[in-house]
Amino acid sequence: MSKLTDVPKRILIGRALRSDKLGETLLPKRIALPVFASDPLSSVAYAPGEVLLVLSVAGVSAYHFSPWIAVAVVVLMFTVVASYRQNVHAYPSGGGDYEVATTNLGPKAGLTVASALLVDYVLTVAVSIASGIENLGSAVPFVVEHKVLCAVGVIVLLTLMNLRGVKESGNLFAIPTYVFVGGVFVMIAWGAFKGMVLDDTMKAPTADYTIHAEHQGLAGFALVFLLLRAFSSGCAALTGVEAISNGVPAFRKPKSKNAATTLALMGGLAVTMFCGIIALAMATKVRMAEKPATDLLSNGVPVGDGYVQNPVISQVAEAVFGKGSFLFIILAAATALVLFLAANTAYNGFPLLGSILAQDRYLPRQLHTRGDRLAFSNGIVLLAGAAILLVVIYGADSTRLIQLYIVGVFVSFTLSQTGMVRHWNRHLAGEQDPAKRRHMVRSRAINAFGAFFTGLVLVVVLATKFTHGAWVALMGMVIFYGTMTAIRKHYDKVADEIAAAEERPDEYVRPSRVHSVVLVSKLHKPTLRALAYAKLLHANQLEAISVSVDAAETKALKDEWERRGIDVPLKIIDSPYREITRPVIEYVKGLRRESPRDAVSVYIPEYVVGHWYEHLLHNQSALRLKGRLLFTPGVMVTSVPYQLQSSEAAKKRARKRQDWNAPGSVRRGPVAPQRPKEPSGKG
Repeated sequence: MSKLTDVPKRILIGRALRSDKLGETLLPKRIALPVFASDPLSSVAYAPGEVLLVLSVAGVSAYHFSPWIAVAVVVLMFTVVASYRQNVHAYPSGGGDYEVATTNLGPKAGLTVASALLVDYVLTVAVSIASGIENLGSAVPFVVEHKVLCAVGVIVLLTLMNLRGVKESGNLFAIPTYVFVGGVFVMIAWGAFKGMVLDDTMKAPTADYTIHAEHQGLAGFALVFLLLRAFSSGCAALTGVEAISNGVPAFRKPKSKNAATTLALMGGLAVTMFCGIIALAMATKVRMAEKPATDLLSNGVPVGDGYVQNPVISQVAEAVFGKGSFLFIILAAATALVLFLAANTAYNGFPLLGSILAQDRYLPRQLHTRGDRLAFSNGIVLLAGAAILLVVIYGADSTRLIQLYIVGVFVSFTLSQTGMVRHWNRHLAGEQDPAKRRHMVRSRAINAFGAFFTGLVLVVVLATKFTHGAWVALMGMVIFYGTMTAIRKHYDKVADEIAAAEERPDEYVRPSRVHSVVLVSKLHKPTLRALAYAKLLHANQLEAISVSVDAAETKALKDEWERRGIDVPLKIIDSPYREITRPVIEYVKGLRRESPRDAVSVYIPEYVVGHWYEHLLHNQSALRLKGRLLFTPGVMVTSVPYQLQSSEAAKKRARKRQDWNAPGSVRRGPVAPQRPKEPSGKG
């Protein structure tokens, strides 16, 4: 089995890395930006479209509110970025919002934040991949026809890339991210030049369409509610901001400073791109509708089910660069790629948070350990599985998935910033230096404003999106919270139960005697080895037992036993229903009932084979028996292995593989010679 899996594993994810190579995987700022900020940077590809889609409910006349909504999103973005810059300096260990909330607001608040972030990371992957598939589908019909299959394929590919390690995946993702950012800035600059200097009239492909408004002439509360819903959809541009605070340990030193700089750079780029695309969408008269088949009209006639509504960024690029032009194709390709790669923010945030939660015993311990490539492999695979499930359930439809989005991230924003306010209050109480106090007061004011603003947005998001799908995200948070609470209770209960007490409890009292039992099916070399080993340990009482399911075989065994003159008594257990496991279990339990102070040691001969398929042919009864005996108090089970020739051949093959380098495992340069061992100084 090892041979079958090891070679493909090395080809797919590369050679294993030693633990002391962890420092080599740390990220410089130029790589950390695409790794941790690809989600907020790429969200400008769909966040403007979500704003226009919501406003289209009231018709084209409502589009003139979009610049004001963009201003509100920008203010919120700057507030969140400024707040998180305080976080990364105060809590550089990588716990992020979870650590801030747990330390300052208590374990329940921390667990709420963790649940919200885990849900948001899963949704980040699902939404990003679905949106990327839709962008790619406008150019490749096959992708549209097989959306779910293509989305699952992309998730699997991203999973494999991330299993290769954070730095290696960051190097792969940097080029498309920077090409996308550069392409958007070129589009904004060229569009502004054409519009303001050349006075060129740029028209989006939907500029001549009209929108059938579901609600004409909205005013008062209805209009306010619509604008708030559009604002909450535009807030998708903020998703992923918290990932940098969770990923501080992955930065090169000085970690906090580099993380804060990356945060500021990400905020500036995202805001500029978001505002630029909104402005160009207004200038080129982009038209979007939630139900384009019926609500988007061409010459007064609905465009019909065959119409494919391209994203805002694609329509703006077509108006600025021209359809089919080189720059249009480059930007379209980069947009699709960066939307796929936006999921990488979650691939770095989810496993790291999962590792911290596992360390705190809220998630299975397997999530705490790093894999062959020093990435948290189990967390990566778990995230991929959850995202695939969502994509399949929602048919890779980004419009449906995005309604579930951003609830979790604003829960974490609000609780984290509230926790930071308490953090500064606690430090101010004991700080006497006036300069430091001024810095703390300023930081507290930033975090307090952040807590108020993000809390307000959370209320807006819940009010406007709850019936549109946000309840699913809340239910996911409740499920995560309940599951993690149950896991913690289990680990705490086990820890209390197995803790070594100061006094000498019953577990430490030496058994009065040891009653050893050797299981025998036939008299062959494995049985003789097990008998010899059991004799060597000098138990108070030693016997062999065999279960009789065939009278002729049992008689042959007894005759052979007597002929060889084996000095261990053989006991035959009758099994009229031809069972093996149950009679042995009942016999062992009977020994325990007769002498509760005695320990029973059961020796099981086992074959060691060299091929995976041979395991199916041997040791099945032994496995079942060991599984049952595990639940019997006072019983120790010992496997006595006997190596068959196929296992020796497997050992030789393993030695050969040690000297073979799989593709991708060869290091440049000569291998450093091993240092001779220092003499121990012991005689």
